Amino acid sequence: MLHLGAMNGLSEIGRWLVIAGIVLVVVGGLIWLFGRISGLNDLPGTLHIQLDGVSCAIPILGSIVISIVLTLLLNLIIRLVNR
Repeated sequence: MLHLGAMNGLSEIGRWLVIAGIVLVVVGGLIWLFGRISGLNDLPGTLHIQLDGVSCAIPILGSIVISIVLTLLLNLIIRLVNR
């Protein structure tokens, strides 16, 4: 026989997993869209490495900007949820 408390806990975990998945899809889509629209590769602080047939751009400043924006956004969301 199942205990109703365990079933409620699994339901709650499932709900949070779905919410986390939706948030990841939305954030991933926004980052992808932002990367396509803006010129993160053109910011100062971007390392461009080119070797034999291989090129790589490492946007250090862009990564820092995205990190700060996401930190502020997530802190705002957490504060609104915990009211």
